[in-house]
Amino acid sequence: MPTVLSRETFIPSPKAGTAVMGGSFYTTLDNDRLMSMHSYTSRSDTVDVAYVRTSEDGGETWSEAETWPTKFNAEGGIGRRHPRGGYVDPLTGRYITVWTEGVLPTDDPLEGMQQWTMWYSVSEDGGKTPYIKEQIIHEGRKYDAVHHLPGVMVGKNSVMMGDLGEVPLTRSDGMILIPVQSSPTGPDGEYYSPGGGFTYTDCLLLMGRWCDDAGLSWTTSDRIVGDPKRTTRGLIEPTIAELQDGSILMVMRGSNDRNHDLPGYKWMARSYNGGQTWSTAKPWTYTDNSAFFSPSATSQLIPHSNGSLYWMGNISEQNPRGNSPRYPIILGEIDRDTGLLIRDSIAIIDDRQPGEHGRLTLSNFYVREDRSTGDLLLHLPRLFAAGDPQKTQNAWTTDLTMYRIGIP
Repeated sequence: MPTVLSRETFIPSPKAGTAVMGGSFYTTLDNDRLMSMHSYTSRSDTVDVAYVRTSEDGGETWSEAETWPTKFNAEGGIGRRHPRGGYVDPLTGRYITVWTEGVLPTDDPLEGMQQWTMWYSVSEDGGKTPYIKEQIIHEGRKYDAVHHLPGVMVGKNSVMMGDLGEVPLTRSDGMILIPVQSSPTGPDGEYYSPGGGFTYTDCLLLMGRWCDDAGLSWTTSDRIVGDPKRTTRGLIEPTIAELQDGSILMVMRGSNDRNHDLPGYKWMARSYNGGQTWSTAKPWTYTDNSAFFSPSATSQLIPHSNGSLYWMGNISEQNPRGNSPRYPIILGEIDRDTGLLIRDSIAIIDDRQPGEHGRLTLSNFYVREDRSTGDLLLHLPRLFAAGDPQKTQNAWTTDLTMYRIGIP
């Protein structure tokens, strides 16, 4: 079974009332150069400020942190950016970074449901010098910075990455696949939330093909649409991986927000044509087809160099209530034929401890494999262990912790 070998502070909280989130990412294929991106936050769904550091020795030492701007003045409101990590394309060695960006009229995070767009940069020197930095806009003359994807228009609805677990994947033909979520529109063309939950989104892929100038030309997959009678916030924060037969598995966050009689699940869909079209979304299960409860929280599929595919996320003993409880956090192995979770493989990585608040959140994480050891490195903020964030600002005070997990 996987074993937690160590646990240490990766980035300390800078002051009371501030949480640190982030991760570290390889930026090349052939050495130990890393880029660390971390952000400070003191309210839900808002990045106060973000920083970038680099390491040339696999994380033993780090450069001084440089500010990555997350707030900017813009016509029509306040501009906000949310960093969503980096990815090395295994076929070209190019380093891709992605982020969510939008202008919020009154700086309310919920306005992002009509405003968020996706942006990317490309570097050929390990992230030192981005030579492409632009909005992701669907190919073709009918698309522009406002009408940027099919069925998506700034001011009406949006596309976004909800967390760091939405890691890109490169198809064997070189196509870059980025899993994202997108708010839908109703018959009147405006943002539509048919489930009655806090927000509502579908899932899809942004599909990038390399151009001669080493930029990417973008198209999209079909949407994966949830049943609002079974998941009140639709499908959220997709994570993807390739299975044994070459099909693509997508695991998504659902929710029973405001209808706690519904069972809270993770949801799955599968594509047999490179991610373009998808099976109908259904509750994700163990390999014996029995369902398990999971709160509305992010998760991540993790391919390993040993050939195994792992999943990290939260599993609940009882039916969750929307987002809660977001503990314990577990690591389990996936059957690469069926795409289902192997029950006997599950190991608890962390859990609520005596004296910790019931709002403890073991989520908003990122995992990568250490190339030198094969260990998994979990970057995790242990949010709200000290109290309810709605009642005490200091509940946000949280370091970013790194767990080293040994894989047998």
